[in-house]
Amino acid sequence: MTGTPPILDAATSRRYRWRLLNDQLARYWVGIGGISVIFAIALIFFYLFYVVLPLLVPASAEETVSYAVPGGGTTLHLEMEELNQQAVRYTTDGRAIFFTVRDGTPVGQVRLPVTDVRSFATGAPGSGLVALGLGDGRALVLRHVFKVSYPGNVRTITPAIEYPYGEEPLVVDEDGRPLTRLAVRDSEERLTLLAASDLGPLVLADFTKESSFLEDAITLERTGSLIDPAGVEPKFMLVGPQQRRLFVAAEDGELLHFEVRRGDQVRLVERIRLLPEERELTVLRFLAGGNSLLAGDSGGRIAQWFPVRDPHNRHTLQHVRSFDAQDRPVIDIAVEERRKGFAAVDAAGRVGLYHTTAERTLLVEQVGPGTLLHLSISPRADHMLIEDADGRLHLWQVENEHPEVSWHSLWEKVHYEGYGEPAYIWQSSSASNDFEPKFSLVPLSFGTIKAAFYAMLVAVPLAIMGAIYTAYFMAPRMRQMVKPSIEIMEALPTVILGFLAGLWLAPMMESHLPGIFALLLMMPLGLLVFAFAWRHMPQPVRRWVPNGWEAALLIPVVLFLGWLSFALSAPLEQGLFGGDMRGWLHTELGIGFDQRNSLVVGLAMGFAVIPTIFSITEDAIFSVPKHLTFGSLALGATPWQTLSRVVILTASPGIFSAVMIGLGRAVGETMIVLMATGNTPVMDFSIFQGMRTLSANIAVEMPESEVASTHYRILFLAALVLFMFTFIFNTVAELIRQRLRRRYASL
Repeated sequence: MTGTPPILDAATSRRYRWRLLNDQLARYWVGIGGISVIFAIALIFFYLFYVVLPLLVPASAEETVSYAVPGGGTTLHLEMEELNQQAVRYTTDGRAIFFTVRDGTPVGQVRLPVTDVRSFATGAPGSGLVALGLGDGRALVLRHVFKVSYPGNVRTITPAIEYPYGEEPLVVDEDGRPLTRLAVRDSEERLTLLAASDLGPLVLADFTKESSFLEDAITLERTGSLIDPAGVEPKFMLVGPQQRRLFVAAEDGELLHFEVRRGDQVRLVERIRLLPEERELTVLRFLAGGNSLLAGDSGGRIAQWFPVRDPHNRHTLQHVRSFDAQDRPVIDIAVEERRKGFAAVDAAGRVGLYHTTAERTLLVEQVGPGTLLHLSISPRADHMLIEDADGRLHLWQVENEHPEVSWHSLWEKVHYEGYGEPAYIWQSSSASNDFEPKFSLVPLSFGTIKAAFYAMLVAVPLAIMGAIYTAYFMAPRMRQMVKPSIEIMEALPTVILGFLAGLWLAPMMESHLPGIFALLLMMPLGLLVFAFAWRHMPQPVRRWVPNGWEAALLIPVVLFLGWLSFALSAPLEQGLFGGDMRGWLHTELGIGFDQRNSLVVGLAMGFAVIPTIFSITEDAIFSVPKHLTFGSLALGATPWQTLSRVVILTASPGIFSAVMIGLGRAVGETMIVLMATGNTPVMDFSIFQGMRTLSANIAVEMPESEVASTHYRILFLAALVLFMFTFIFNTVAELIRQRLRRRYASL
């Protein structure tokens, strides 16, 4: 009989088969759901990686065409227009030759109204400004432009030479000495020329524009001054962007740094040596923005220098970094117009691409067997035009979309322009085109950890202790009210919590700062005193409160202690801190105070995380089998011994999961951190300073970033870092949870 299956009637058999079918369907649907979740997570990961992948693609360059130099003569300067369709070439015989970039076909030639050209200088990259120094102490200043028009809906480029300061050369040296060296820089209202001759002092000539309202003409007012070169024979000269700094360098690398003050007073700031004594200076250029100097030498090294503020509050040049990819003399350097990158050619026929912020040598390619003479890089940095010693031009196409990104620029300290020392900085944009982007993810990662730390510091003790009391000591009817009330808190939108934290909690904490710290001390002490007093109350009094309802007595105690702490705030601030605790922190301890700080974030985000940790912890403790508790008590253990040695250990996997899930919630929180902090990416562990987290940074800057730009992809990289952090952390947490579960399963 035991081996014979029971005989079922038709109705029971149908119900049995239907239940089996439901079980099979439920199993398949659960499996499909689990696989779908894994697939969705993997899809998110691969999409993030897909967007980030172009940051990892190395730079590449390929020669597309080579042709003879158009127009003949010796080249002084090469420059391409925006879309790499046309270029201009200046020659020593006073011509400006325009030609097509793709095949070198001449499209125009302008004979400049000068003879006896002795020197040549260019203005800021992209300005088109050119100056030619003459043998009679004068200089012709002009500008090449590529005018775009659309006749018949066809894009047409018309090159031209303009004379913004007149077609007549300007008198630079009033003594008429030949201008063998020249530097030029202009602004909307001012033109500055720095000139040198073979003998005598340097000449600084400033021309101020004066527009006439009655006549459509511009007059120039000249002011000049003489500068003692201090024994330095000028070979390279540069004028700074604001026309307040002058740099004069000799062939041996000795450099003079001058400052131009009001009234054309020129002061020598410093005299330094850019190179080792055994090397010669072969090229000196400004990096984009004019804040950094690039010095190429005969040994193939390119050094970057920029001014930093010294202890005497003076801006002096400091060597920051060097690039040593070449071992032959550097012949020419072309800087990128819109980024902190540059290209260089050497005497061995090689061209190299570099980026200063990332400290990367992006590539080095062989162009030809001989010396390369001139180099031009397009405004978009996607093409290079190189002239060799054999009189040929080489057009190279460059793929170099994201040179700013490297391990160094993202995760290490970087010495940025104008900073006295390397630092971790996130500053992705600025109002100036000369801005050096700062993409360090370290401050954002630090802010994420800092915000989570203070949130967990507030949430973990309160949530776990509250869950222990609720699940183990509280009366069932009271638990039925407390647990749902706390779980409902989890449904509060975080944007509301952030709004309240930023507009109400932060100002309130600032005005009652001593009261906050008094509350942190008085609350636990007051509760302990009340508990001690209640413990020693007469039994008739204690019987008024049913067992498990004692926590209700703490409500008025907590309210009273909170009121008392804030009532004592003003007297404490007046008596201990002279009426200004924030000022006392700054003057006595050197601690700054930001209204929206980590303390605000800890309280607000801790309030948001408490329901998650409380609910899971309470369920884990309440689910401990009752026979374990009763057995421990029956063997003579006290309730506290049973709690600490049986219940907590058995529930430890659940408690650990609660903490990890709460931490994941704190790490990924966006709106509270965004609205309750100063949202500044600073690295300061002080509770009185704010922070910026990875998630908040993505929320703030993603709408402003250009699609497919470096900034855009780095924001996705930040999301990928956050994703990997939570994935790895949760995976390790799950392994620990499973180990705890196996260890205490025998209980």
